[in-house]
Amino acid sequence: MGYAELKVHLSLITLKDYLLDNWLEVLGTICGIVYLYQELRASIYMWLTGIIMPAISLFVYYEAGLYADFGINIYYLLAAIYGFCVWRFGNKQNQAELPITRTPRSVLWALFAVFILTFLLIGYVLQAYTDSTVPWWDSFTTALSIIGMWMLARKWLEQWYAWVAVDAVSAILYIYKGIYFFAALYALYTLIAIYGYFKWKQIMMRSSSLQETTQPTHVH
Repeated sequence: MGYAELKVHLSLITLKDYLLDNWLEVLGTICGIVYLYQELRASIYMWLTGIIMPAISLFVYYEAGLYADFGINIYYLLAAIYGFCVWRFGNKQNQAELPITRTPRSVLWALFAVFILTFLLIGYVLQAYTDSTVPWWDSFTTALSIIGMWMLARKWLEQWYAWVAVDAVSAILYIYKGIYFFAALYALYTLIAIYGYFKWKQIMMRSSSLQETTQPTHVH
């Protein structure tokens, strides 16, 4: 066996060992890709994947010492159930699936206030009562994820803004923590979140145009 072949062989063994040692991380990454595809299509089935993915992530984040991320995945489990119900039954007009809409201006300041308070509270708890080495960065992604998840459950277009920030910071954070599969996943999320905004906007405009053309005309 030549040097090149030996190097490839050793690399494959190293990769195999890494995959076996981090199989939960790999499985969570796969679920994340499926979830992302479903979210881009605004598919209600994303919430079913959204139950499986955080259940896996709980173990990964706990071992990495990302305690805020661990805690928020419990929130994600509950939010996935809530999101499914809202998307399916939240349109009071005709009980059809909830349409994509813009975030009401009346709630923007409330969302911002909740983010600031949550960020400060989680950051303080992590810094004072845990051994987290990145308490404020962990707090930032957690607090903003709470806001983003709520906006997603309401099917508001601007929820993608929150995820662009969360995903970009998370990718850097996971590289620092050595969670490389999740880092690659969240780097991909950052790019796709930008695309997702325009995709959802297109769906929203198409749905709005369809509603206008199907509305009955009244003859006076």
